[in-house]
Amino acid sequence: MATALRRHASWMAILALGLVLRVVWLAADAVPFNGDEAVVGLMAKHILQDGERPTFFYGQDYSGSLDAYLTAGMYTLTGPRVIGGRLVQMALFALYIVLVYALAGRVTGDLWAAQASALIVAVSSPLLATYTLVSVGGYGESLVLGTLILWLTLRMTDAWANRWLAWLALGAAAGLAFWTLGISVVYLVSAALFIAWRDRFRCWPLYLVALAAFMAFSSPWWIYDFTHGHASLRAIYDPSVTGGVPLGDRLAGFLLLGLPALLGMRFPWEPSLILVPLAVLTLAFYLGVIVFAVRPVRSEDRTNGWKLLLIQVGVFLVLFVGSRFGVDATGRYLLPLVAPLAIFTAMFLQNIRRSHPRVAVALLIYAVAFNFVGAAMAAWQNPPGLTTQFGPITRFDNRSDAALISFLLDRSGERGYSNYWVTYRIAYQSGERVILAARLPFKEDLVYSPRDAGYALYNQMADASPTAVYVTSQHPRLDALLRERFALRGVAFRETQIGPYHIFYDLSRKVTPEELGGWRE
Repeated sequence: MATALRRHASWMAILALGLVLRVVWLAADAVPFNGDEAVVGLMAKHILQDGERPTFFYGQDYSGSLDAYLTAGMYTLTGPRVIGGRLVQMALFALYIVLVYALAGRVTGDLWAAQASALIVAVSSPLLATYTLVSVGGYGESLVLGTLILWLTLRMTDAWANRWLAWLALGAAAGLAFWTLGISVVYLVSAALFIAWRDRFRCWPLYLVALAAFMAFSSPWWIYDFTHGHASLRAIYDPSVTGGVPLGDRLAGFLLLGLPALLGMRFPWEPSLILVPLAVLTLAFYLGVIVFAVRPVRSEDRTNGWKLLLIQVGVFLVLFVGSRFGVDATGRYLLPLVAPLAIFTAMFLQNIRRSHPRVAVALLIYAVAFNFVGAAMAAWQNPPGLTTQFGPITRFDNRSDAALISFLLDRSGERGYSNYWVTYRIAYQSGERVILAARLPFKEDLVYSPRDAGYALYNQMADASPTAVYVTSQHPRLDALLRERFALRGVAFRETQIGPYHIFYDLSRKVTPEELGGWRE
């Protein structure tokens, strides 16, 4: 009894530590409320109040809306408030810690290694903290479902091989994961390969149960894809996207940008390394982990769980560099590697612990402290704080949002045009009293994607208004271009600056962005 209590007390303390750190980051206002999080909140609000049933994130053919439905459920308790969505993410992160602990226990069969794995995840690197603190498109759900798939896969090749309910659960988790985020296909392919290898197709009738559950729970994806010209399939694999970036460049991006972000050596939003002297030591440490994972010291360490994790890593590398995900520099699509890295790290340390227990504990403390210091540095350097914004031009906090909303409401500027990162956050925070269609560019080179204006109702409301304002953010080049275009069309206007926002208002006549012409000079 005492041993069981100590075991439960240990992992519950780790879970509490992970949640306390998140409370600290949120209480310190270290996570700006941005456009992606606002879209999830608006979708949740529209699900509850307007009966909308979105399949995907507004303006996208991927990133399923599970996040929005969960947030809508929380809104029934909290109301449509930012904290509602963040409570959902905290709950998902707590579940992720528990599942990593359970998966590590199944892989290693060792309590200390399971606890070490959970601790490494709980005290998150800047990358993991950034994409699990707020709702930005299904990353938290994907991590939970993916880890559940791995854990169920190991159970399926063990005591649960003939339990149809377990196969049903596996298929359901796989279906939800596939719909939620395309990168989750890594988990699905890994599980299928491992089960086929271990089971030798002996339980094939139960495969049909899993397949039926998969199709049922991923049906929103399939229905949308078949009714929209296979747009969802192209979002996962589009040769026109990957073809423009050579394989060597994608591999270099993985090694020089993605991997350092995964290891906590750089912030996801900046290419430069942080804590450079310590980063060198951290790289050496994790190189040791990687070598150990590929070539374990003892042959008996090559357990089924070990092999499953290696399969997952291999499948990830193939799919990552061969798909659209390989051209992303933030590191967010490397999140499926967090659990394998944590577990292999714990196993590496457990191997050292057999002969040098103090060294193993010291290395564990170092790995956890490196994660903590990186996340704390990001939280302290606010702005930008823990942000998902890779481009400096889109990094700004929320201190001027209320002033902007007040200014627009006072001057009948409730309708108009802006960019993605302004439109949705201002719509959410104004209770949708201010609607600015996202039809202005936010990139420095003035490249614009119509997907940014993905919510058709906002476009209709802005176009139907007899007046319009234009709101830009930290974009002097666009401001100058707007002045030039207004003047060429004989449109008089007034302008003012509020924090990062530049507002063109009191236009002498209504003019739409399309009337002003293209944005590229």
